[in-house]
Amino acid sequence: MSAGSGGGVSLLVLGFESADHPVDVPMARALELCADHGGACPEGPRSSGPAAATSASGGSTSTSTSASTSTSGDAVGAWRNAFIRAPYGRDALVAMSMIVETFETACTWDRFDALHAGVTEAVTRALGEVCGNGWITCRFTHVYPDGPAPYFSVLGPGRPGSELSQWDEVKAAASEAILSHGGTITHHHAVGRDHRPWYDRQRPELFAAALRAAKATLDPAGIMNPGVLIDP
Repeated sequence: MSAGSGGGVSLLVLGFESADHPVDVPMARALELCADHGGACPEGPRSSGPAAATSASGGSTSTSTSASTSTSGDAVGAWRNAFIRAPYGRDALVAMSMIVETFETACTWDRFDALHAGVTEAVTRALGEVCGNGWITCRFTHVYPDGPAPYFSVLGPGRPGSELSQWDEVKAAASEAILSHGGTITHHHAVGRDHRPWYDRQRPELFAAALRAAKATLDPAGIMNPGVLIDP
């Protein structure tokens, strides 16, 4: 999930999957496209599942090799296990007074360079001021024709007893930078109370009025998440 490369090199994690036909051809084409733009796959593609599969176009056999047919040993299983274990690693770091945060946004392609630079600079500065040091990484969780969804991970040393206030300052710096560089306050982490101050600034008032009207009809007592998206 959070793999990376040193020396200023970016890492692209790319995969194809299908239950009824080989995926060798689209993978080979994708690697060609990567090579055309300066990318390299030193170890070549890896396949999981049966080594041979019959194509839908005439019974030819796939030449891909199988890394493993077990859930825990193949590439998909390794990714799944790493994904499931990630929150436990976060909890362990928090228990050691580390400041750990992930935040995401979305923007149009023309705004990404400035957004990435601005958010990285703002959060790096906040980590230096609040934690003394720390690091921030960025990857894309989703990409669309009109823009990407940058996902940032943050880690810094905390002080016992001050972790919440430290986190709050880093989170505020990140959120301010996202809004000032044309990003949305959230892409898929939802809004909630943590994002409410910036959501209020970004959300059109007409939408809030419509939401209040719907809530007044469906939840007149105001018992469903009061104060999360609009004031009670």
